[in-house]
Amino acid sequence: MDIASLIGVFAGIGLIVLGIYQLTPNFIVFVSYSSFLIVAGGSFAATLLSFSLQDVFGLLRSTIAVFKKQKIDMPGEVEAIVDLAPIARKSMQEMEKSLGNVKNFFLRDGLQMVVDGYNPDEIREILETRIENRILREKSEANVLRTMGKYSPAFGMIGTLIGLVVMLYGMADMASGGDDPMSVLGGGMGAALITTFYGTILANMFFNPMAEKFETRIKKQTTMQQMLIEGALLIHARKHPLIVREKLNSYLRPRDWKKPEE
Repeated sequence: MDIASLIGVFAGIGLIVLGIYQLTPNFIVFVSYSSFLIVAGGSFAATLLSFSLQDVFGLLRSTIAVFKKQKIDMPGEVEAIVDLAPIARKSMQEMEKSLGNVKNFFLRDGLQMVVDGYNPDEIREILETRIENRILREKSEANVLRTMGKYSPAFGMIGTLIGLVVMLYGMADMASGGDDPMSVLGGGMGAALITTFYGTILANMFFNPMAEKFETRIKKQTTMQQMLIEGALLIHARKHPLIVREKLNSYLRPRDWKKPEE
């Protein structure tokens, strides 16, 4: 599990609850089933209009992915490529025997192309096309989350307008019956604003941050795969391990660089 995501959710909810408690211990005033239906249902329906059914029902998979720990070990991948460099310089037959030890499937596919005799331009074109299509697929999932975040506050406002209309007509009925309509103004206004509260919380506590994290992960995965392409091409050129290491270190933070003696 991704600890940062869990901490973010629990910290956000906890601080909001604590803030409410400082104002009133009566949490029940913030609970409205009808308001939640308007916001969640309306946002979901609008998202269905914006995307295909398959994309929208992939929302659950995208949400789960946000809470999973992303396994990206770029220094480890650099070491794997550097270890393969002397084998490739020795012979491609030995290189082919070592492919079974390569855990990263993207790198393994690139190295298999090297062994099969693809030229560098073909290897780069094929692998970059895979990256581009992966980005399109994953950005589509992130866009569903982003769209839910965009529509949630809007439906919160719609729910508020519905509540205000109901409240004002109720006040008019009370006035016609001889009762004081101002006696229900505060409670009615509070109930009307609950939907805006729900819409804002869902957008800024869940949907938008999840979309942002999803897109950040897409960028990290893309950077790593671009590094793997360069690694495969360096193997193809049978570069010396020292040159391979120095070139691939360009993708790493300086503190992650390793010297040959390490």
